[in-house]
Amino acid sequence: MGNRPAELRALLDSVAKQDGDPVEVVVVGNGSPVPDVPEGVRTIELPENLGIPGGRNVGIEAFGPGGRDVDVLLFLDDDGLLARTDTAELCREAFAEDTRLGIISFRIADPDTGETQRRHVPRLRASDPMRSSRVTTFLGGANAVRTKVFAEVGGLPDEFFYAHEETDLAWRALDAGWMIDYRSDTVLYHPTTAPSRHAVYHRMVARNRVWLARRNLPAVLVPVYLGVWMLLTLLRRPSRAALRAWFGGFREGWTAPCGPRRPMRWRTVWRLTRLGRPPVI
Repeated sequence: MGNRPAELRALLDSVAKQDGDPVEVVVVGNGSPVPDVPEGVRTIELPENLGIPGGRNVGIEAFGPGGRDVDVLLFLDDDGLLARTDTAELCREAFAEDTRLGIISFRIADPDTGETQRRHVPRLRASDPMRSSRVTTFLGGANAVRTKVFAEVGGLPDEFFYAHEETDLAWRALDAGWMIDYRSDTVLYHPTTAPSRHAVYHRMVARNRVWLARRNLPAVLVPVYLGVWMLLTLLRRPSRAALRAWFGGFREGWTAPCGPRRPMRWRTVWRLTRLGRPPVI
């Protein structure tokens, strides 16, 4: 968004220090000017904010249609920082060793405390962030994606704007036979934050949860999935204003178009279940 020039420069410096072949970098200004960047870093300035998935899709296309000019794309939040110099090499090795690995989700850690928030471990059993595992979704601000995934299942859903766009892509990738790994040794430093700091959080989370189900789940699972999430939301006892925004987003999820519906196969439902997160929660 152009409002963190110092953090962006630190991130770009950490990418430049990666071992092995240099990492080609594109910075997308999502409706804002791009601050000064090091020589060799390409920039794209969009006239309007397209949202997180829209901006990232523009970044993908900067590497050819669907990113096909490269084998793997890293997506990194501008206020993050690669903690180690071997992160790119670890990603290259992981993709080379496992031909069905489509996505790597990095571990996000606070730069001062080293703490990884529970919400940043993309599985239900999240108490041990140092345990790597197969997972069913990934973190949007710190990941690596094999570009063959985009060629096969398409990019991120532009219409989501913010929230759950990663899970939409993850479910489509899993349905196509790709695997997703959470790797505790690929680390992005990022200050501890609360997702609710965004003004649109409660509305977008609810709306996109409905869209996620409408687009991807077998019809019989849609009410089960959304019913479970409504119950969990109520149990968390949000404020009245937050709850009002949440229910407004929930209604919008049913009334607004959400893009094409391509329900996953039942064998994918079983695969998600075996991986520890059946698509009803």
